[in-house]
Amino acid sequence: MSESWTIGKGETRSRKGLVACQNGLAAEAGASVLARGGNAVDAAIVTTLVLSVVEPWLSGIGGGGFMLRADAEGAVDTLDFNVVSPRGLDPADYPLVAGRDGDWFDWPSVADDRNLIGYGSICTPGTIAGLAEALDKFGTLSWEEALQPAIEHAHRGAVLDWFTVLALAIDAAGLARFPASSALFLVDGRAPRAPERGAKAYIPMPAKAAMLERLARAGARDFYEGETAAKLVADLQDGGSVIDARDLASYYPTWRAPLHQSYRGLDIHAMGGFSGGPTMMAALDELDKTLPAEDPHSGKTALAFARALRRASEHRLRTLGHAGGASCTTHVSVVDSAGTMVSLTNTLLSRFGSKVVLPQTGFLMNNGVMWFDPRPGQPNSIAPGVRPLANMCPIIAKRDGMPYLALGAAGGRQIMPAVVQLLSYMACFGLSPQQAFMSPRIDASGVTILVDARAGADVASRLSAEFPVEILEDTLYPVNFAIPSAVMRDTDGFVGMTHPNHPWAATAKEER
Repeated sequence: MSESWTIGKGETRSRKGLVACQNGLAAEAGASVLARGGNAVDAAIVTTLVLSVVEPWLSGIGGGGFMLRADAEGAVDTLDFNVVSPRGLDPADYPLVAGRDGDWFDWPSVADDRNLIGYGSICTPGTIAGLAEALDKFGTLSWEEALQPAIEHAHRGAVLDWFTVLALAIDAAGLARFPASSALFLVDGRAPRAPERGAKAYIPMPAKAAMLERLARAGARDFYEGETAAKLVADLQDGGSVIDARDLASYYPTWRAPLHQSYRGLDIHAMGGFSGGPTMMAALDELDKTLPAEDPHSGKTALAFARALRRASEHRLRTLGHAGGASCTTHVSVVDSAGTMVSLTNTLLSRFGSKVVLPQTGFLMNNGVMWFDPRPGQPNSIAPGVRPLANMCPIIAKRDGMPYLALGAAGGRQIMPAVVQLLSYMACFGLSPQQAFMSPRIDASGVTILVDARAGADVASRLSAEFPVEILEDTLYPVNFAIPSAVMRDTDGFVGMTHPNHPWAATAKEER
């Protein structure tokens, strides 16, 4: 006898601001900023900093990301604070393992997984520089004020519950390879037990709290050029990384012109450059001509999605390369009471990034080398001193010149297909955020098209005529169809929605 569960998570409505993300504690911290008079950028930055503590395996100050901001006057700004490979990186240090040739959707493994785990996988992080730059340009909080909620959470620690234990158990073997990582997250090399009968337990992060307190006093550039930078370089080089003081001192985020495209009555804005944005725009361009007007859940609609997503992805692979591996990212969508929206995606790349916690500063570092193609001579091959191609795809859509929708997702290559389908459900078929997020999707980011088991019977049959197909459950782990978050303007105010299957995901209201 099998047991089935129906999981649901409703949308949140407010006439004031909203923060939607993958952790309720972080969302509440951001909403509290709105309630005290802060704007959408203030809230997004505070939320992102708190996320690095309360859900440290997905994102953090040791990684990088992208941010879009749209104000009520119609201006859209995009900030690239993605990771950068070390200047001293040598591609020859990442030899390929024989036996796998790679194809358009895959590539060979590297000896000892040097591009995936450990000090050799680490790139120069951009999150601190990016958040500080955004705050300086558009925020109202001081840098010290923005850090305080994360500092408080770091002293208390991440909540130790069943979901934390699951995350730790999945990667315990990798974390156990590095003493500081094992000391912070594991007990005798294994995931700790969650408390029972309602008791509460936490994983305190005293070294990270002290480092954040130092940054609050000395400023964000201390991470790149001061006492904090010196500690980072010492720990990195002790572990075998080639990142040096010049790599950190030379890091600055970049403001870029957004990509822009009309789609079914909306003006879509996305990151350009080495992101998922250009590929998403190519898929939307095709769907604007081919997406049927009828049932959003039909096999005919799914086939239109699959064709557009596959063609756009193949073009990306041939011209830009692709970002490899399954990554565990986090996305934040914010709207304030003035209608300004922020769409921000931050990542360590893999779950727990490189698995390396730096001993003196107590935080996880990214494994950004994973995003480079290890094969020489490719568009995105491993190279020194450059940004890798990323899967992140935060967007902001405007309607009638006003910010209308901030949307993004976590999930590596699954991100862009999820954003395209969710956007289309709402823009083309008139679904509410809740209806869109609860709808089954496909994933066309690999050779085989993945189909949500909840989809209609004609979806898999229509797709299988042209593509290999696998039917999967939309499970908590592994994630098969991305983890999205969104806020949207409607006639009565604003509405927020997060991934129904994620136990911690939540939308928090501004409450004064």
